[in-house]
Amino acid sequence: MRLLFAAAAVLASTTASAFCGFYVAGGGAELFNNATQVVLMRSGTRTVLSMQNNYQGPAEDFAMVVPVPVVLQKENVKTLNKAIFDKVDKLSAPRLVEYWEQDPCYVPPEPRYDRRRVKSMARPMAELEDAMPAERDYGVKIEAKFEVGEYEIVILSAKDALGLDRYLRDSKYKIPQGAEPLFRPYIQQGMKFFVAKVNVKKVTFVDGQAKLSPLRFHYDSERFELPVRLGLINAKDKQDLIVHILARNQRFESANYPNVTIPTNIDLVPSTKSEFGPFYASLFDKTLAKAPKAVVTEYSWDSSTCDPCPIPALDETDLTTLGLDVLDSGKFVAPEIEVKNMDKLDPQDQQTVTYSLNQLQSQIRQRHSGGQGAWGFVLTRLHARYDKSSLGEDLVFKAAPGIAGGREFLTNGTSLEQGAVASGNNQFQGRYAIRYPWTGPIACKNPVRGRWGANPNGGQAPPLAAQDTAFAPRGKDLATFAESPVSELGVSGKKQRAGQPANLKN
Repeated sequence: MRLLFAAAAVLASTTASAFCGFYVAGGGAELFNNATQVVLMRSGTRTVLSMQNNYQGPAEDFAMVVPVPVVLQKENVKTLNKAIFDKVDKLSAPRLVEYWEQDPCYVPPEPRYDRRRVKSMARPMAELEDAMPAERDYGVKIEAKFEVGEYEIVILSAKDALGLDRYLRDSKYKIPQGAEPLFRPYIQQGMKFFVAKVNVKKVTFVDGQAKLSPLRFHYDSERFELPVRLGLINAKDKQDLIVHILARNQRFESANYPNVTIPTNIDLVPSTKSEFGPFYASLFDKTLAKAPKAVVTEYSWDSSTCDPCPIPALDETDLTTLGLDVLDSGKFVAPEIEVKNMDKLDPQDQQTVTYSLNQLQSQIRQRHSGGQGAWGFVLTRLHARYDKSSLGEDLVFKAAPGIAGGREFLTNGTSLEQGAVASGNNQFQGRYAIRYPWTGPIACKNPVRGRWGANPNGGQAPPLAAQDTAFAPRGKDLATFAESPVSELGVSGKKQRAGQPANLKN
């Protein structure tokens, strides 16, 4: 799953990324997944799963298959605007900041916090029976069928894996070899199969890649997990899985794999600015070499704030897009409001209408949910990298205590904090800095060194988010990037920091 990840430069690779299902194509064509983004919202037993998929293959009808715990109905499924995935990714991605040493003779003003917010944006059913054989002959049952956007969706149940495998093959889909054993554990658990067939007449292709609308669906289940084993069918080499989880006042981590946090607060040589992707790939790979099969926490922070912010934090409209409208629906279901001919509006008008509808639904929902609204959500980013030999089971999540780290804070008044520490508030991030020591005159008797902040000459760019690191060039020596030591990994920095950083934020 590309699952909400990022790159600081134009990065190329043939590596596929993970997916919580697999792709099948009509006519025997081969398809593979190269980028999927996923965001999960969780409250009680309700999960809202949003995912963006990129396909590469011939311009003909194809589909994806995803295990789900319940039979989904049309009201459980909707399409989203792609912009929300990029926003979540940039907000939580490892970030590179630049700090300039402040005039040693200057008394800095009180820190100011940027609290700006931005607003983000926001069909005839095909006769599937003609294309599919009689499901009763295979122990397969069509539990539901409906159309959402460019997707023609069926929900299947099956009595055995072989029957499901044969049914899909006889439905003119070329199932990759080895699918049948992977179906088996899902069928034994009583799970259903979400099959979203794409009508290419409603899709634009650019360079052979379908530009598909992201999908969102929700369900209730005691288990909080993400099915990823089926995605190995489309795997070629290593796959990167990045999962974003949004939950009220709660961080999550893996319940069935080891957990580590990414080393953070590392000073880097200035040349890293043009190689942030390769640097982070090197750091991540070295972290996994020390903790094989671990799931790496890269971010855990209140979704309405950030420091430093590569982009504005999530607002209520963003959270509504990702599932806030149905998260508390056990208590109250906010009415679905549909605007006909939305696709005929220009993008600016679509954004205005979507925002207004979300605000209206929010007001209705808050009236019936005790006023919880969009406050108190923690955004957690988990990152795993694996192949067919290292992934044994699907990823299961559990609640975890709060952590902090990756901030421009001092410990014992002298040293920048290292690693992750227990905290009542989640404030952990992968943050890396390039520092420029003071080079001007020092004309006072008692200069204060090591105070870091914004460029005194102005023109400073926002923090750089490391996106699409799954596709970054790999294998570079971490020591070539590190200015300060990386104690968790036994890497010596090129030199000590010029002065000690003070608690000064830009």
